[in-house]
Amino acid sequence: MTRPFVFCHMLTSLDGKIMGNYMSTPEGKKASEFFYDLAFTDTGYYQHQGWLSGRRTSEDNFTQHRKLKLAEPSQPVPAGDFMAEHQADKYYVSIDGSGHLGWVENTITYKNTTAHIIEVLTNKVSEAYKAHLRQLGISYIVVGETEINMSETLTRLKEKFSIETLMLGGGGVLNWSLLQQGLCDELSVVMAPVADGSTDTQTLFEVKEALTEDHPIAFDLLNVEANEEGAVWYRYAVKTEPFRRD
Repeated sequence: MTRPFVFCHMLTSLDGKIMGNYMSTPEGKKASEFFYDLAFTDTGYYQHQGWLSGRRTSEDNFTQHRKLKLAEPSQPVPAGDFMAEHQADKYYVSIDGSGHLGWVENTITYKNTTAHIIEVLTNKVSEAYKAHLRQLGISYIVVGETEINMSETLTRLKEKFSIETLMLGGGGVLNWSLLQQGLCDELSVVMAPVADGSTDTQTLFEVKEALTEDHPIAFDLLNVEANEEGAVWYRYAVKTEPFRRD
């Protein structure tokens, strides 16, 4: 396979939310620990080299919607991809087609995991932003003129960064986009035994107009496991073809 094996690993509430007030409850926190242990520890079920998230997820969790004030570079920025020197054992891959994320360092830390940042850009990103990433030592790949080619993104991640297994970690729009393109192989859901009833927070999968459609996708159940705190872990294989209405 020219791309990594991709598994979507997500924490949800009983009502399918991937973020929200339920996460701050004792039940939500315990489920979050279960979720982390499955994919981010040496003894976890999943062993991967990096995880992939969309711009909104990166803003909510790591850059806190920070706005950058960038100066034009004094020298032309070399064309193409940039592979920075780094020491982190894992990669955090962020979709950022327009170059808006306000990074101020080249790593992120999630619980006990530190990861080197890789930005996924298009050719519409400014020279000033790419110069900023280079100055910080943040790697980036350029995959598309104005829209990101996700198939090429995955191929490039395997070729340039030796990522053989990649975790897909939201948000809902990115999750659904990769599923519809046949670029996700397995679904892993840790469901916390709690709900908050919110109507304005992201769900596990979400359609975005002009990007994806609501054609259903089916899954084959691989395993179900519950922990002592009542969280349930579901694993599914993804069926390759979305169901399309006649």
